[in-house]
Formats: sequence, structure tokens, C-alpha cells
Amino acid sequence: MTKTIKVALAGAGAFGLKHLDGIKNIEGVEVVSLVSRDLEKTREVAAKYGIAHVSTELGDSLALPEVDAVILCTPTQLHADQAMDCMRAGKHVQVEIPLADSLAGAEAVVAMQQLCGLVAMCGHTRRFNPSHQHVHQQMRSGKFKLQQLDVQTYFFRRSNMNALGQARSWTDHLLWHHAAHTVDLFAWQCASPIVRANAIQGPIHPTLGIAMDMSIQLKAANGAICTLSLSFNNDGPLGTFFRYIGDSATYLARYDDLFNGKDEKIDVSQVAVSMNGIELQDREFFAAIREGREPNSSVAQVLPCYQVLHDLERQLNE
Repeated sequence: MTKTIKVALAGAGAFGLKHLDGIKNIEGVEVVSLVSRDLEKTREVAAKYGIAHVSTELGDSLALPEVDAVILCTPTQLHADQAMDCMRAGKHVQVEIPLADSLAGAEAVVAMQQLCGLVAMCGHTRRFNPSHQHVHQQMRSGKFKLQQLDVQTYFFRRSNMNALGQARSWTDHLLWHHAAHTVDLFAWQCASPIVRANAIQGPIHPTLGIAMDMSIQLKAANGAICTLSLSFNNDGPLGTFFRYIGDSATYLARYDDLFNGKDEKIDVSQVAVSMNGIELQDREFFAAIREGREPNSSVAQVLPCYQVLHDLERQLNE
């Protein structure tokens, strides 16, 4: 494909805006349709980014013959069904993490992709952050062997708010969303499947109906271990912080930035063409479409992550 790739983006919230900002830097790609539940706000965002078509219904965008691909930044509970709707309409699709909120949903998306052959990718952004890419390169070259990955995923969300501090129409989830980042990253970095997984959780929030605190332990077949602490009760600092402990170094990853064990910043500006993980994720999606290949973080590649999350959920429900 050499023509401009025309994209519909569904979900004009915090992460939808991150994708719109990233796509502005990618040649040969144009967002032509924007979908979100609040029509007035959708029109405002569309005007800012020069997007001609707006709607509150994904089906309206899928009906546009010029749309080649869709990026879904919609509520988690809609991801699997909407991804399959996109592929049924003949559109390539990138689903923001998580792929689904159940193993059955994730498996259905993978089955649909295998049937239609379109590019279907999930936004497991940690695979694309320059910080994690640098560590990945060190591991693949044999310069660094991971012994332990310690991760803290901390937010303050005692009310149902998004990353912009705006009220959400749906409930986020520590296991099926935030843990998915680390479970997939750990297996990808190790290039080794997860063979043991344990989880415990704190009390269920009386109105949100979810656990606000969780602890997860993982072990890969190659012997590396991972400890993940998650909380919606943490009142700062916020975000996800990774400590890679290996045989030759310690690395601290904070989104796109990387530091050594002495908290000295490592220059990762040459790792990729951008320092923005979301933009790099989108670049991979569009490159895979142009080249007719499977992308890094394809729905098939990330399916083992959702198998682990399913096993953890069963533990927590027992």
C-alpha cells in the first residue's frame, strides 16, 4: 500500500488525544473520522485536529469506504466486540490495551484475525517505549540477563476518573488493564513463557465494584521472576515504574525514560525515530499495514498475556 492510510479513531478521551498527537508526526497517514459518545466534545476535538467526519456511532465510521484502519480507544468492555466489528467491515484495527476483559473475548478476536488476515494489533505500549526497547536490545545481544523485574503501578482513583481527571462512563480494572502491561512486557523481555502466576487482592470498593489494591508474582520458564504491585489508592507519585535487576546492570524505566541503578539518565534518543511510545506503537501499526506483515504486539502475540490474566482471575475468585 503506497496511498495515504485513512484512519478512523474511536474514543476522544485521554488516550485518543495521545494517538492523534502521535499520528500528526507520521507521514502518509490521515485521520478522517472521529467517534466519541459526546457529540459536542467530539466536534471540538475534530476541529482542532482537522478531522472532517464525526459521529457517536462506530458503525458510521466503518461504513465509510475510504477508511482503511481503525484505532479503538474506547471503554475496555467494548474492545473485543468492536475489534471484530472493524475486521468484519474489512478494516485493519489497533485496539488500545487491553484486548479484552476476558480470555474468551481475546480468543474470539484472534480467531477473527486469523480468518480474515487483516492487521490486528493491541496497544501493549511497553514494547514500544524507548526505555524498554533499550533493555530489550541489551537482552537480545546477550549483554544483560534479567533476574528480576519489580514493578509498581500506582494511581489515585477512589472516584471514577480518567488520566485527564475527567469522569469516566466505565470502570477501569487493575487486573485486566494495568496488569496486562507488565504481564506481557515480562514475557516479551524474557522471550520465555510465564509458567507460574500468583495473585492476591485487597477489599472490593463498595461502589466501583473492583479491588483497589493487588499484588502479582510471575515466573518465566527461563527462571526470571517478576513482582507487580498495583493500587488505585496511592496518593502520589503516580504512574508505573519498572526496576530491571540483572546479572550485569540495574535499569529503572519510567515510561519513555531510562536510568541506571544510580538514577543516572541513559540516553535512549537513538533507539527509535521518536521518543514517544504511543507514536512508535502507531508507526508499527501503519508499517505492518503497508508491508502486509504481522506487527509487533499483534493480537496473536499478546494472547498468552490474557491466558495468564484469566488464570489469575480464577485464583482471585476462589
